[in-house]
Amino acid sequence: MQMIKSIFNQFIIKITPLLPLWMVWKIAGRYVAGESIADALVVIRQLNEKGYSATVDILGEHTESESEADEITHDYLKIYDKISQQGLDCNISIKPSHIGLDISNEILQSNLDKLLSKAEETHNFLRIDMESSVITDVTISLFKSCYEKYQKVGTVFQAYLYRTQTDLEDLSQNGSFNFRLCKGIYKEPPAIAIQRRRKINSNFIKLLRFAFEKGIYVGIATHDLELLESAYALISEFNVSSDKFEFQVLYGVPMSGWLEKHLKNNFKVRVYVPFGKDWYAYSIRRLKENPNIAGYILKDLFRR
Repeated sequence: MQMIKSIFNQFIIKITPLLPLWMVWKIAGRYVAGESIADALVVIRQLNEKGYSATVDILGEHTESESEADEITHDYLKIYDKISQQGLDCNISIKPSHIGLDISNEILQSNLDKLLSKAEETHNFLRIDMESSVITDVTISLFKSCYEKYQKVGTVFQAYLYRTQTDLEDLSQNGSFNFRLCKGIYKEPPAIAIQRRRKINSNFIKLLRFAFEKGIYVGIATHDLELLESAYALISEFNVSSDKFEFQVLYGVPMSGWLEKHLKNNFKVRVYVPFGKDWYAYSIRRLKENPNIAGYILKDLFRR
């Protein structure tokens, strides 16, 4: 039965690019807040009302023109203002390649400085997302330079990269900081990245243990239920204060009651809320990671 289900799910993945957009949106709607800033703000408020914090991301990466990078930056500045004006519990996550990394260092730095200034003005936080390993060094360097200017900034580290332990050790020498710990989603070669799930999970817990030992604030970003069990055990072992960590999840991903469990334990839960016109590519990626969702939705469609 499991094999049949797997074959069906893989079939769904293959035919999805052939489906009309309205049908793909039936899948994407679970993962994406919409196309506009207004759409995202509605979802963020709904999440806040349920007790969840949020971080918002405009979908897309690797912008190729200065005007496009400037437009994305302007939208993020607008979002910071809206968050402040509406009293929302939400910060912002940005990708360096989305605001000018591939164009020039000057454009990237200019846009990043604008975001830092606005974050400080609105008393908010900025997360610099990690992309592929090609720009890991650049991203860490950006984080360091931003942190010198404004401390309410964080970055992301990926558990499947062999280098991550060393990166965390290096950064921790200068004191505590804020980072999101995730497994990593970009396809990386075996020479630099762990390939097996069990070993990735083992390294994830090793890195989380290091963060707790050093008193580093960590966003525990995973949907893996085994990892959540292990994280809870570590929190208990180190008696970690709830103001030193938070759990982070992607908008729309089923969590088998764990989100409610986190809140019941007075643990902060932050939902990653993506939106924007580039929802299609993001949705296909989410679908490949969790094909069960498409199967459920399509079966529901055909029953109507």
